[in-house]
Amino acid sequence: MQKALPPSAQKVQRALEERGFAHCTVVELPSSTRTAQEAAQSIGCGVEQIVKSLVFRTQQSDVPILVVASGSNRVNEQQISDLVGEPIEKAKASFVQRRTGFAIGGVAPIGHAEPLRTFIDRDLLRYEEIWAAAGTPFAVFRLTPQELVAMTVGELITIE
Repeated sequence: MQKALPPSAQKVQRALEERGFAHCTVVELPSSTRTAQEAAQSIGCGVEQIVKSLVFRTQQSDVPILVVASGSNRVNEQQISDLVGEPIEKAKASFVQRRTGFAIGGVAPIGHAEPLRTFIDRDLLRYEEIWAAAGTPFAVFRLTPQELVAMTVGELITIE
């Protein structure tokens, strides 16, 4: 008998179901998925197949920006600043928690406390399956890149 998912992982599963992605099942792993490297090791896939969810804050308007990138890529903050039209910075943990509803290390691409402008790394489209965080540093779900684009309504970009 599988134990119940923690509340934040249940929130992600509900969001998946509500958006028509009930076949994407949140699972809890015995080892941490907090970083892309840890997630890849826990799942048994390449780090590039991990959906790294990074939250930034616009410096002038205080708006959260979500960038979902391949685990092997580094996000160019200047590029994102140019796309949103104002300087950004990495968001503090309290900002991430308040604006997404998730703690750093478990930020899912969906199920946020408020709508987030989302940018998706085009490199994720190279893979048949990818893995995203699901609310905790131990919870993930498997999906396709096309499902990621559909569920987030994110804007595809090339991470430079």
